Amino acid sequence: MGGTANISVFAQQGTGQDLATNAFTKQLEKKFNIKFSWQTTTQDSSVAPEKRQILMASGDYPDMFLLIPWVDQFNPVDVEKLAQQGVALPLNDLIKQYAPDIQKVIDTNPDYKAMVTSPDGKIYGLPQLAETLHIQYPSKLWINTDWLKKLNLQMPKTTADMTKVLTAFKNGDPNGDGKADEIPLSGDSHDTLIPFFMNAFIYDPQNPDKGIQSTTVLNKGKVDIQANKDGWRQGLKYIKSLWDAGLIDKGAFTQNPAALAQEGNNSGSVLLGSASALHPYIFVSPGAKDGRDKQYDAVPPLTGPDGANFATYAFGSTPGATFLLTNKASKNDQVAAIKMVDYLFTNEGQLDGNFGPEGQGWSKPAAGDQALDPADKPLFKNLQLSQDAANAVQWGALSTYNQNEAFRGAQVEPTDIYDPSGYERRLFQATQLYKGHEDTSAVYPTWKVWPDAAKATQVATEQTNIDNYVTQNALAFITGSKNLDTDWNSYVAGFNGLGLKDYLSTLQTAYDKSKK
Repeated sequence: MGGTANISVFAQQGTGQDLATNAFTKQLEKKFNIKFSWQTTTQDSSVAPEKRQILMASGDYPDMFLLIPWVDQFNPVDVEKLAQQGVALPLNDLIKQYAPDIQKVIDTNPDYKAMVTSPDGKIYGLPQLAETLHIQYPSKLWINTDWLKKLNLQMPKTTADMTKVLTAFKNGDPNGDGKADEIPLSGDSHDTLIPFFMNAFIYDPQNPDKGIQSTTVLNKGKVDIQANKDGWRQGLKYIKSLWDAGLIDKGAFTQNPAALAQEGNNSGSVLLGSASALHPYIFVSPGAKDGRDKQYDAVPPLTGPDGANFATYAFGSTPGATFLLTNKASKNDQVAAIKMVDYLFTNEGQLDGNFGPEGQGWSKPAAGDQALDPADKPLFKNLQLSQDAANAVQWGALSTYNQNEAFRGAQVEPTDIYDPSGYERRLFQATQLYKGHEDTSAVYPTWKVWPDAAKATQVATEQTNIDNYVTQNALAFITGSKNLDTDWNSYVAGFNGLGLKDYLSTLQTAYDKSKK
């Protein structure tokens, strides 16, 4: 064993990026005596998965996969099947011998350990660890605080307050143009407003930002769903009351994000009073000439009539594998590859990989610089390279393997939260309003649970059918095509024909195994 490791690798490459000539690639090749041979696909998530799947089906797959979770990666069922086929190599011994920084994360982060450890106790792939606070609390509502001030209103704290505020937005001409053109509340089909308001009645785990429409929860340790409970019905009644009063934009549930942004960015008067979104730049562009992008602040979780006051929690990392070694890799290749990925778990590797070389892509903090998290000591400053410069020297999202809360919190951020340069701090501060409001007893830990590979297709079909049924009926109840009094019982009974009992039973079995 020894000598140059010739590693073929499949990866997703950004527009204008060439991984073969990239400066960070060259840095890794030199540091670990590797010669990479690249097979690449786009970072377009509508195209990339098929390229990987065709590659696997052909049998002509590479030594190593390096993937980006928000583009495409192996899910836990993929990993387990590839392990059973002997395609995915176990990494436990390699990690113990050659990857101390990976081992440290596994030993100190129980969630990550559960994510990487398959039911047979072996590790067949590594996912990226991502602990970006504002993404972990995705269902936020942003309100125009200039309008609140103009109408002499306080930030709403309860559902009753919110109704009063939205009514005032509709009738009080807060944009001052003399027209009844204000849109009190909007959203889009991706940034749905249901979870934010539902959380004032019952905990809603849905995370549209990651495509999670499921209302699956734990109910006293038993796997259950929320969408057939009376709290869900009460939440729908409240949202329907806003709809019936003309306080919700007619397109709020069906339009795409671009249409929501048109409402936020329309020329002339500001029209948008509030919108549900992960962050405000989804619906209003930064640096607006009239300063409207500075007008929106997060509304804290509302308290409902029975005291519910929840916020949706979403685990930041995606279970499965972005790094995977196949049985095509020689022992020499395996050792070099795991050492290389271990480097991506270090601060040095993350900084150079994410941002480029020190002095070019990032720098050490200067006197007076403040970390994103006031509790943390500043570690680095992102020098914000242009896209062309970044493409030449960074791996970017390919290299984000250990973005834990401490690393994220130690990044230097400007202190003006309403300037685009201070946006990350604006989101960090807004998220403090939501942090801790999740119902921890109800969170179903998908990242710790390995589904039964034999039933994976069936469960996925059941989940899709259940989620679609919930979404379609929620809109029907809100908009009035179904009646929450006379049609509710038949709606609840309808879950029986969708395989709900089998779905819950399968997930319960997997959950119980995960606790052993």
